[in-house]
Amino acid sequence: MRIPLLSRSLAAGSALLATVLACSGQPDPLDSSLEPLPTATVEAQALTTKVVGYFPTWQGDVNAIQYDKLSHIIYAFLLPTAQGGITGLSPGDGRLQSLVQAARARNVKVLIAVGGWMDGNDAPFEQLAANAGTRATFVTNLVNFVDQAGLDGVDIDWEWPEAGASATNFGALTRELGAALHARGKLLTAAVVASYGGEGIPTSSFSDVDFLNIMAYDAGYPHSTYDLAVQSLNYWKGRGLPQAKAVLGVPFYGRSQSSAYTYAQLVQMDAQAPNKDNVGDIYYNGIATIQAKARLGSQQGGGVMIWEISQDTSNASTSLLNAIYQVVQGNTGNNKPPAVNLTAPSAGASYAVGSTITLSANASDSDGTIARVEFFAGSTKVGEDTTSPYSITWKPGSGGSYALTARATDNGGAATVSGAISVTITGGTGGNCAGVPAWQSTQVYVKDDKATHTGKLWRAKWWTQNEAPSGAEWGPWELLGGC
Repeated sequence: MRIPLLSRSLAAGSALLATVLACSGQPDPLDSSLEPLPTATVEAQALTTKVVGYFPTWQGDVNAIQYDKLSHIIYAFLLPTAQGGITGLSPGDGRLQSLVQAARARNVKVLIAVGGWMDGNDAPFEQLAANAGTRATFVTNLVNFVDQAGLDGVDIDWEWPEAGASATNFGALTRELGAALHARGKLLTAAVVASYGGEGIPTSSFSDVDFLNIMAYDAGYPHSTYDLAVQSLNYWKGRGLPQAKAVLGVPFYGRSQSSAYTYAQLVQMDAQAPNKDNVGDIYYNGIATIQAKARLGSQQGGGVMIWEISQDTSNASTSLLNAIYQVVQGNTGNNKPPAVNLTAPSAGASYAVGSTITLSANASDSDGTIARVEFFAGSTKVGEDTTSPYSITWKPGSGGSYALTARATDNGGAATVSGAISVTITGGTGGNCAGVPAWQSTQVYVKDDKATHTGKLWRAKWWTQNEAPSGAEWGPWELLGGC
């Protein structure tokens, strides 16, 4: 399954395509006349927790990067060819070298990313990885590029290998590339899907990579919830990925149903944007959510990854990267996160579709005040309250099982999510398939779309195509009931 990553395709694809089309044949990286730059020798990082920022070739100011708040920068993208070549960038590129020199002076490692969305066409990866000869050529070309550019490693961004032959080939590629890079003291990382569809990454690759960058965004609408972040870490660690190698991805952009906006644009549109997660129908991660995810990534994973750092503001008070840095450095102004617990409804309660259900929570903050309490049914926000006692009413429109949570945010921006309470909604459309079309493999489904399949009613959790509804725990479909 392939998910269209708006931030990497629609928003940036045309600029990247222009860059790629300007290059032809094998790039300068393989030109032996280029003298290799000295490799960075500093091993210690200023940050003990990974804070990994992607930085694109087509936008952003090298001099505006907050280097002191990053451990790794991944420059995106080189592009692969089916014959094992690489195109789109030279190791002597002036912008790349400015980045390397500035990062090295601050003990920040720089890697080169290969791939990206590529307009949904992963055929070059599929073809080069399937043949031992083209894999060897690809590995040689990447190692030469890293050596000549003075880089610290490679990030493979194959979107996406699938279960079966391409997964086997991905494993062979990471094994061979990892061995070549590690022999030189270099890093190998890879960007991977969030909490579903990861079968294209074999568990054998876990030992080949230094860490995986988990893209917990661009999944449904809203596209990057806290719940998705939790699911993503649990999914990869559940498959056996060591916690230290599970780096949680967060977005520095927002999405409506049809467009993408950088976080900096959203702050220009609404001065209160840093203090919330939506501007109209555009959903993103404000400071409270970003800090909650930073805590999650630091405590339950190996750190945080960002797509991408040029989309941030330059103001310290609104900067998402600065907010992440405060968390990973334990420097949130000594602000202690609030406490919150969901008090109603009762766990295991059952209601009919259309019932008015009261959701209530207790929230307190030992060193400040509660700014708001938001209530969620699964990953969907169903309301918020800014005054105590914190309570809303909710009328579910369809049947099924729902995990209800509350998230409290204090006046300093720290946030805490309550434990979940499960309730069951019965009747209505929950067991009634009248008027609901049958699932089709060619149809695109987005969050909350319904379909019938195998005599049952299903609801999509996020964008999906060609994935038959089933009861798989990490699958894109939720069972609502029988027809």
